[in-house]
Amino acid sequence: MRDVEALGVRALLHRCDVAYDAAVHGMVNACERELGRLDVLVNAAGTTHFAAADDLEAITPEIWDRIFNVNVRGTFFAIRAAAPLLKRSGNGAVVNLASIAGLRPAAQVIPYAASKAAIVNMTMSFARILAPKVRVNAVAPGWLEGRWMETALGADYHRLMDRRADRTPLGRVATADDVAQTIVGLIADNDFVTGQTVVIDGGYSIVA
Repeated sequence: MRDVEALGVRALLHRCDVAYDAAVHGMVNACERELGRLDVLVNAAGTTHFAAADDLEAITPEIWDRIFNVNVRGTFFAIRAAAPLLKRSGNGAVVNLASIAGLRPAAQVIPYAASKAAIVNMTMSFARILAPKVRVNAVAPGWLEGRWMETALGADYHRLMDRRADRTPLGRVATADDVAQTIVGLIADNDFVTGQTVVIDGGYSIVA
């Protein structure tokens, strides 16, 4: 927060559980009250449950509901609450965090993959509903280096990530910077793109 403000940018931190509509409205209201406007919404909140994809009994009703409440309901609530401010912006933009799992599920647990497929569908729906004042797109990262995949792959993390990199046309797996760069591009450099999901996987999905 201090690092951001040192650059001359005003920052606001607001704790919010996006699974709750009232909490999301409180967050958006705080943004309007403290900052006066909202030009961009990035829906990055997400959760999963780490288990073998074929271990169906590992997915309790509570786990299923939590994944969908955060990933799907949270995205819907955030866009709905932010829509009036984004429309007022004049060039509003939304970017949703989907996943390659929502396009071609493989090793992920079913509710996570299904929730990300819902994000892809909802991105297209909101793009139609909010046009022409607000653009709505999504990004779908493939395997992403870092803590999330470390938890998912456990002791096999380095071996499996290296194998994925070897099989990827661009020779590596995705990084957080790759995702951030694509999000910024959709916001700042693509005024005529809406309703799209951009895959960030170095070409793996075209050869696997």
